[in-house]
Parts: sequence; C-alpha cells; structure tokens
Amino acid sequence: MGNIRQNNIKTISLRLIDAYGDVFTKDFDTNKHLVTQYTTIESKVIRNRVAGYVTRKMTHVRME
Repeated sequence: MGNIRQNNIKTISLRLIDAYGDVFTKDFDTNKHLVTQYTTIESKVIRNRVAGYVTRKMTHVRME
C-alpha cells in the first residue's frame, strides 16, 4: 500500500516538473529550495510534500 496524496500536491508538482523538469534532482533538500524559489507556497508542510512528490517523480523518471 502506498501513500495517498492530495490532488493539489500532485497538480502543483506535475506543473513544476513540466515547467522546470531539467532543474529538479533526486535530492529532497535541493528540490525543497527550488520549490520555494519557483512557487509562492507559504506553508512548510505543503512545500515539503510538493518537494517530496517531485523528488519521487524525478527518481522514477531517471530509472526508466
């Protein structure tokens, strides 16, 4: 069983990957700073969830 994420987290993450996909990496801390730079998310919890989902997607994209 996997984690269920909210649609807004997925939507924001996929839009960021479409726009800035070449900038994001497999490192969570780097992605966390990039999410802060490219969005106006004020909530730390939401920012971390978006960064985590971006990191997960970048890890799976790189493996294919």
